Amino acid sequence: MNAPDRRVIVALDLPDAEAAEHLLAKLLPRKPFIKVGYQLFYAVGPAWVARKKEAGFPVFLDLKLHDIPNTVKKGVESLGRLGVDLLTLHASGGSAMMEAAREAAEKTASGTHRTRLLAVTQLTSTDREMLNDELGIPGTVGEHVLRLARLAQRSGVDGVVCSGHEVRRIKEVTGSGFLAVTPGIRPAGTDAGDQKRIMTPSLAIKEGADFLVVGRPVTGAADPAAAYEAILREISHTDTRSGHA
Repeated sequence: MNAPDRRVIVALDLPDAEAAEHLLAKLLPRKPFIKVGYQLFYAVGPAWVARKKEAGFPVFLDLKLHDIPNTVKKGVESLGRLGVDLLTLHASGGSAMMEAAREAAEKTASGTHRTRLLAVTQLTSTDREMLNDELGIPGTVGEHVLRLARLAQRSGVDGVVCSGHEVRRIKEVTGSGFLAVTPGIRPAGTDAGDQKRIMTPSLAIKEGADFLVVGRPVTGAADPAAAYEAILREISHTDTRSGHA
């Protein structure tokens, strides 16, 4: 089982390198697993990401690739050379797209390191009303998530991004080796913000999540280091109680 500080991913949803470096300095001497999404990546570019990897930070590059198979393949080839640990693409892009991404990830692997691919099933801001009425997809969010998770696994993707509410069922149908990366994490007593399908760190771990993505509860805290350490302690105690420490 990975150590707690390698299971909690801090989402650097920040506007520029200065803000990101300021936040990371507050977390020293930890070098947390960091998530770089649209906002920061477009501001800092791939060179900043490469420097973070060289400095010893695990990196989750959350760009949610979604295009025709060849375009995604070329994109993954470029991003895979950065040595990032996790990279997202949309499961709704279909099996051919995901298979092309896996081929590109293997092509750019270095030694034992290969960028692991995560399929985004449904965003944690999606509820059933939005799924049915706006997107025109019948059934429950959970049913749709499960369908896309199965498709992703068949296509060679390493895991999925899903809310804590879907983790247990996904693990049941895909097996424990298929990664579940869970955003929408909110420690008890914190604001849900714009997230609809949220879960506490301890409960997400109990449900079987492999990684937790935590943004505003850490980055927006008065004391980010204290907030981060509290989450690490919470999941460490949960692992101990469940026999997975």
